[in-house]
Amino acid sequence: QQVEMDFKIMLDPENVENKAGLKHPNNETRLPLIAKKKSAPVCSQKTGKDPTASSPWPLPAFVSLGSPLPLLEEDTPKGALSLPGQRLILPAAQRALPAPPALPRAAPFPQFPRQHRKPALAIYGTYSSSKGNIAPLPSSNSVVSARKPRPEWRCPAQQLESEVHIPPQTQAPCLDWDSAVHQKAPGVLTLQQLHHSSWGSTVGFVEPTEKLPKDHSVPLATINSQKLAQITSDLDFKENPTKSDILSVMKNHPAVAKSPSRAGQSCRGQGGSTGTAAGGHWEGQQQQWAAGVSSPIPFSGQQQQWAAGVISSSWRSWSHLARLRGALREARRRHLENFCSRAKHLAANWNRIRTSRRTIIHIPSLGYSQHIREHIPDLALQQNLQMGRLCDILDANVDVIYICPLALSEELLQYYNKLLGLQAAVRSGNPEDMADLQDRFKILTPEAINSFPEHHMCLATVLKYSPRTMQRLQALLQGRVAYMVGGVPHLDDLAVADQLQVPLLGSEPAVAQLYSTKSGSKRIFASAGVPVPPGEQDIHSREQLLRALSQLVLDHPEVQRWLLKVDGERAGDGTAFCDVTAHLECYPWIQREQQGHGPAAWSDSQARELALVKISQELPGLLAQHVQPVNEKRFPTWEKFLQTFLTQGGVIEAFPSSGSVTNLTVDLLIEPTGELTLLASGEQLHAEGPLRSSGTTIPQRSVDPELLQALCLQIGEACKSKGVLGYFSVDFVAFTHPQTGEQQVWATDLDLCYSDQLALSQLLVYLTDGNVDCGSSILQAPLGAKESPSQRVQHEGTKPVSSDPAPSSPWCAVASSQLRHSSLSGISYSLLFHICKAHGIGFDLQEKQGTVFVLYEDQKRHSLGMITIGEDLQGVLLTFARNLFIIHQEISAPNMQGETNFKMAIRDIEAILGVTAENKLRLEEEQPWEADALTE
Repeated sequence: QQVEMDFKIMLDPENVENKAGLKHPNNETRLPLIAKKKSAPVCSQKTGKDPTASSPWPLPAFVSLGSPLPLLEEDTPKGALSLPGQRLILPAAQRALPAPPALPRAAPFPQFPRQHRKPALAIYGTYSSSKGNIAPLPSSNSVVSARKPRPEWRCPAQQLESEVHIPPQTQAPCLDWDSAVHQKAPGVLTLQQLHHSSWGSTVGFVEPTEKLPKDHSVPLATINSQKLAQITSDLDFKENPTKSDILSVMKNHPAVAKSPSRAGQSCRGQGGSTGTAAGGHWEGQQQQWAAGVSSPIPFSGQQQQWAAGVISSSWRSWSHLARLRGALREARRRHLENFCSRAKHLAANWNRIRTSRRTIIHIPSLGYSQHIREHIPDLALQQNLQMGRLCDILDANVDVIYICPLALSEELLQYYNKLLGLQAAVRSGNPEDMADLQDRFKILTPEAINSFPEHHMCLATVLKYSPRTMQRLQALLQGRVAYMVGGVPHLDDLAVADQLQVPLLGSEPAVAQLYSTKSGSKRIFASAGVPVPPGEQDIHSREQLLRALSQLVLDHPEVQRWLLKVDGERAGDGTAFCDVTAHLECYPWIQREQQGHGPAAWSDSQARELALVKISQELPGLLAQHVQPVNEKRFPTWEKFLQTFLTQGGVIEAFPSSGSVTNLTVDLLIEPTGELTLLASGEQLHAEGPLRSSGTTIPQRSVDPELLQALCLQIGEACKSKGVLGYFSVDFVAFTHPQTGEQQVWATDLDLCYSDQLALSQLLVYLTDGNVDCGSSILQAPLGAKESPSQRVQHEGTKPVSSDPAPSSPWCAVASSQLRHSSLSGISYSLLFHICKAHGIGFDLQEKQGTVFVLYEDQKRHSLGMITIGEDLQGVLLTFARNLFIIHQEISAPNMQGETNFKMAIRDIEAILGVTAENKLRLEEEQPWEADALTE
C-alpha cells in the first residue's frame, strides 16, 4: 500500500489528496517524460486479415524436452482436471516460440498464421474457478513438451515428474503504464522479482497496452499489480488477452475505457535506427483488439530496447530451465532404473541375504506430498516415532543404521544403548548380563536438519542434502551387504539409495502414492474381493458429492453416520463425519413410504425417486450445519473442509451402526521374493476421538485369527499384482450387526509404509524374547529366566539353543507412540524416571513384564511413547491407565493441568474395561483385597 501511494504521488503530485500522504507537502516530485523521437518506421502496419500476422506477444523459442514427464499425484492438481494419465495441453501452448536474436544484424522472427500454429509448450499457472482455488497447478517452471513421447524404459506403474515449487503470493507494487514498459522503473523491478516465474506472461500482457491513447485528455492508467499477477497467470489459459482483461487491471479503468481510440503509427527504433540494443530486429504486426482498439501506438526507442532485452533474457532463462529440467528428468529416470535393477538383484539373492550378515539402513521418512507435510505439526518429531526399528538387532546377523530427524543428546543415546542392552539380561534374568551393543547400531542425524526450516522437507530429502552424513554412510557400508528400509516412499528415497548403491526394500514412490490414497485403497480392496463399507470413491466435485451421498443414504437407511475422507491425508486429519439421518427432516417420511411399499415395490416406485430429490435438496444445508471435522483446528468450518476435500478428492464411507465397534491394524511384509508374511496385529486405542488412532493393544483378540489372516492374504495378493513391495498395513473395523447379531469385518484403509504399531511390536518382541503369531493372535514368550548357563546366548542377539523348548505363555501389551503432555517439558527425563521408580513404574527383567518408555527427543520433551507388558489384557490396560494417571498427577499443578491427551486415553480405557483407573487406584490404596477381587 505504501508503494502504491508513492506512485500515486509521483504520477499526480498536484492532487491535494495525494499530497496529504507526503510528510513534506511542499516537496513535490514530478515524473519525467520520455521524449519520443520521430524516425522512419520499422514495423509496418498490416491489416487484421493478413494470415501471416504474428502474435503481439512473441516469446523465445524453446527446445523440446522429448517425451512429456508422467505426472506424479503430488505434483498434479486433483479433481476433474487430473484424471489418470490425462495430459493438459492448454490453449497458450499454441503460441509459437521464435528463435532469439543471435547475431548483431537484422533477424526477423518467423511468422506463423494463427490458425496453423502447432502446440509448442504448456505453461501452467494457478487455476481458479467460481468454486474457489481448485488446486495449484505446476508453475511456469513446469514445461511439458507436446510432441509425441518417445518410448522409454518403464517400471511397473511408473509415474515420474519433477517437483514444482510455486512461490507464495506477496504484496506487489502498483505502477503506471508508462513505467511498466521501462526497464529501470522501480515498480517494474519489484514486480519482476515477485513474479519472476511468470514474468514472460507479464511482459506479453503489458506490451499491447501501448495501443492505448496517450493524449493529455486521458488520465494515466494505474496498474493494480496484484490483479496483473492474477491475470497474467490466467493468460496461459487464453489465446490472447482481451480489452476487458487489460482494463480490469487498471485502477482508473472507467476513464480509460471511455477514451477514444485513434489510428496508430509505425514503430521506430531509437534515434530513427531500425536495430535494437540486443542486435535483433523487432518486426511484426500488432494484432487488433477484439473490442475496438484497431491499431498500435508507436514504441519509443527505450521501450524497444527494454523489450528486446526482456526477450533475450527470457530466452536465456528458458534455455537454462530446459537444461536443468532435462538433467533432473535424466537423474530421476536413472534413479528409478537403478531402483528396479537393484530390486531384481535383491529378490534373486534374498534367501541368502536374509540369513547372512547384513546391515539395514532405516530411514523413517514421511514422504507425503508437500501440501500434506505442511500440515503435519512438528514433522521432525512425527518422523522419529519409530525408534523400535533399532530392535532389528535381535537377529545376531543384523546391524542397524538409524537415520534420526532430530539431534539426540548424549544422555538419550545412552538410554537407548542401555535399553537395547537389556535383551541379554532378559534371557538370563540377571541384570548383570546387560550387554554393550554400541557396535551393533548407529544413530545418525543429518547435518541439514536445521537448514530448511520453512520447507517441510521429508527426512529422505534432508539426508540427500547432507553430504557429510552421506559420506559417513558410504564409509560404514564399505564392503557390507546392506539394504534400505524407508517410511512413506518419496522420490528422494530412490536418490539416496542410488547414491549409497544399495537396494530399497519398498514400493516405487508412484505406486505407493497411488494406492495409499483413500480412493486407491478402495481399488485394492475391490481387486482383492474383501468386504468394505458402503460408500463411493474418487469424489471431485460438489455435485458428485451430493449425488453420491443422497443415493447412499437412500440405499442404506440403517447407516446413521457417514464419513468423508480426504484422499491424501493421514492419521484421521482429513476425516469428517455427519449423522445424516438424525438431522434429515424427510427421513421419517421416507421410512413410512418404504414400509408402505415393501422391499420389492420400493426399488421401482416413484416415491423412491421423490425421496432422492428430497434428500438432495436438504443435504447442502444439513452438511454445512452438522458436519464435524476430526481436526477442527485445521478445518474450523465445513467450507474449509469441503474445499480441501474437492481439491484433493476423497471418499464417502459408512460408519458401522453398532454399539460395539473395534478398529484393528495388521502389519504385513511382501518380501522381494513375493512371499507374504503377517508381522503384527493390534486393536486401536482412541485417545483423541473414535476416528483417530493413538495406540494399540497387541495382539488383537476381537476377530477370528483365521478369518483375519485370510482377508490379509487376499489383500496382499492384490497389492503384489499392483507392484507393491515391502512393509504395509491394513486397517479393519469389526462390529456386531444390529439385526443379525453376527460379527462383520470391513477393510477400511491401506498404508504402504512401515507403521508405528510395527515399531512398537518390534520393541515388545525384543523385551520379552518372544514372537508374535498372527495366525493365532498370540504373543508367545518364555515364562521366566530358568535357563542354564549352557542355554545362554553364544553370540550377542542370538536366541538360546536348547533341545527342549522353554515353557512359554501368551502375553499381551498396550502401547502408544502418541502420548503428549505439555508439563513434561518442565522436568528432565532423569526426574521422570525417579518419579516412576517411586511409584513402582518400571520393567521387571525376571518376570518380563512392566513398563518401558520410548523417548523421542530432549529439547521440547512434550511427547513420549509407552509400552506396558503383562499376562492378561485387563491387567495390562489397568496398569497402563494407572501409569498415565500417576504421571499426570505428579507433573501437573492443581491450577495448571497442561495440554495433554492422557485424560482422553484413560477415558478410552475406562470405556473398554467399564471401570475407571482412578477408582482402581483408590481401591488399591484403601482396600487392596477389593482391588484384587475387582481385577479377578
